[in-house]
Amino acid sequence: MSKELINKTEKELNKSLLKDREEVRKFRFSISGAGKKDLKEIRRCKKEIAQILTELKSRKINNN
Repeated sequence: MSKELINKTEKELNKSLLKDREEVRKFRFSISGAGKKDLKEIRRCKKEIAQILTELKSRKINNN
């Protein structure tokens, strides 16, 4: 897990999560047209989404 995610607040994590999900959504629509196909960038976004969700879940478990 990235140390920068551990140091972020829950609000910052949710903000990053929304930003990454929006990037993935834009990528999906652009790929259907004649848009760019930067697969490394989409892979990075998906990986970061998974890491953020994991961090949020672990915080929720530890607080209960």
